[in-house]
Parts: sequence; C-alpha cells; structure tokens
Amino acid sequence: MTYRVVQWATGAMGKNCLRAVIDHPAMQLVGLYVYGDDKAGRDAGDIARRPPTGVIATRDIDEILALDADVVIHCARLAPPYGSHDAEILKLLASGKNVISINGYSKPSHAEPQRLAALEAACRQGGSTLMAAGLNPGFAGEQLAVVASGVCQQLDHIEVVESVDCRPVRNPDYVFKILGFGSDPQTVNPNDPAWGPASSLNGMYTEVLAAMAEHLNLPLERVETDHRVFPATEPLSIAAGAIAEGAISHINWRWRGIVAGQTRLTMSIQWYMETAHLPDPHPSLWTIHIEGQPGVRLAVELEKRKGDTSPTSAEQIAVAGSVLNAIPVVTAAAPGLLTRPLATPFRGDLL
Repeated sequence: MTYRVVQWATGAMGKNCLRAVIDHPAMQLVGLYVYGDDKAGRDAGDIARRPPTGVIATRDIDEILALDADVVIHCARLAPPYGSHDAEILKLLASGKNVISINGYSKPSHAEPQRLAALEAACRQGGSTLMAAGLNPGFAGEQLAVVASGVCQQLDHIEVVESVDCRPVRNPDYVFKILGFGSDPQTVNPNDPAWGPASSLNGMYTEVLAAMAEHLNLPLERVETDHRVFPATEPLSIAAGAIAEGAISHINWRWRGIVAGQTRLTMSIQWYMETAHLPDPHPSLWTIHIEGQPGVRLAVELEKRKGDTSPTSAEQIAVAGSVLNAIPVVTAAAPGLLTRPLATPFRGDLL
C-alpha cells in the first residue's frame, strides 16, 4: 500500500520527516507546506537535499487543502500558547486529511470543552483522525513507560525524565523568546501559566499525563506544575548567542499527575545550556523510574547506525521514524481523536 503524505513545515524536525517520507518506498509525497518565503516555490527534494520530487513547496494553505492526501505530518514549531496551531489543524481535518502532530494532541479529550468540540467537529466533517506521535510527547511516556509497568503487581509512581542539551540550537528567537533562556530568573515565575514557554508546554504535557493515566486505568484528578529555573554559573557562549552569568541557563519542567490526592505520575524535562545544575553531568536521554512491586529502572539512549556521519541526530531520525510507523495506524482508525496506542512498531511489510 502507498500512503499519500503532506509534510507541514520544514524546521529541524520537519525536514527530517520530509526526508524520511521521500526515502520510504511506501510513502508518496504529494504536498509540502512551508512558513518561510525563502522556501516557497522550491522543489521538496531541494529543501530536503534529495533529488527533485516534482512537489513544490507552498505557503498557500488552500493549495494543501485541495490535495488528495491520506495524512498530514504536522511539524509546526512550538509557539505559545498551546493550541495556537488549532486553526490550521481544524482546516486540515475538515478537508478529509488525517493529521499526525509531533507537538501535542496526545489526548485532546482532556482539553477544555470548546476546544475539544471544535476538534471533534472537524474530524466528523472530514471523516478524519488526529493523533500525536514523536518522542516526548509521545514514545517515552505514553508508550515506553506504560509498557514497562506491565511487570508490576503494584504501581506506586512513574517518573519519566528527559534531558535535552540545548546548546546546539541555533535560532536565537527560538532559544531566547520561545524557550525562555537568557531571562532574569528573579523576574520569571516558571509556574505562571501565562509565561511564554509554560503557556506552550503545560497543555501539551497535561495531555501526556492524561494519556498515560488512560492507558494505566488511573483516574487522573488534575496535573500540577513544579517548574524550576537555574542561573548560569558563568558567561556562556552557545550556538544561538550568549547567556550572561546569572541569567537562565537551565529549566527543569515538571508536571505531576494527581490520583486520589497523591502524585502517581511525573514528567520531568531538563533543558540545559550547561551541566552544572544536572544531577548527573552525563545524563541519558530518558530515565524511567517505576516505583512499585517490583520497581523498574530504565536508561534509554538513541544512536545512529555505525558509519553515519551526517549532521542529523539520532533523536531527529527517531522522530521521523515514530511518525512513519504511526501512519498506518492513523489512516486505518475510525474518524475522531485517537490516543496513541501502546505500540506503533516498525512495519517490515511496508518496505
């Protein structure tokens, strides 16, 4: 079977998804949406550093809506507040296209009633399905941690910790305005839901914990935040610019899922520009700690195939892989909002 795919956006993650679609024998690229004027009008192969595809990038959403496509891979850049991309996703769904997002929508049924109703209505109108993929949100909490709990007779608490070295990120607007680095920690309350990064992430990871709770049959009461920021211990020179000593160089995002008045689920993400504030200066990409009987500890790394010297990271490759493996699932699903299944494995029959 061949899947007709539209790639939406070509940032760092989107471009790798685009390459993966072009390279995969079961995928047919039929459309490409871009945000930048410098990319519009170019062949998708040129943008992806691949041979010409005949698919020309566009900034006209109506051109995308008119296409005959099975699925749209939605890779728009994180932008506050959470849900800021709803308008374009609603149009895509209503036009009859399934949508896979790498930036949230893990469990939209946990959303506010008005937003939920709009998403459900768009799926009904188009006979389409919306599902999240990606690594985190996605694979780490909603799949890997939940599956690991399958050996437990009793479950007390699950904590998923992701550690992300942000020093290579080059876009200064993204690093300093969207992610919040370089700000004065004395003037920032990271638990203020109106603070830019928090306004993007809180809704996203509340849905992650809601999806985990659904898989575990835990009655989630609420999600609380316990975010922390840390100052630079010295002046830092990073790919996106400079961070002054004392300015924010490390953010630990923490969301706690409350069940029967107790914290039963925790998602912790370490964004760092220096390792001084990390519990371990050489952290694994993910650590998962399940407290129960028995308990489980996992440390997970991703690595590229031996001999791969390309600048693409293992994490970028993995995001694209998680999306490709989710396409047969979302296209076969009944219309509506789909919580990502516990397994979306590699499909050898598509090669």
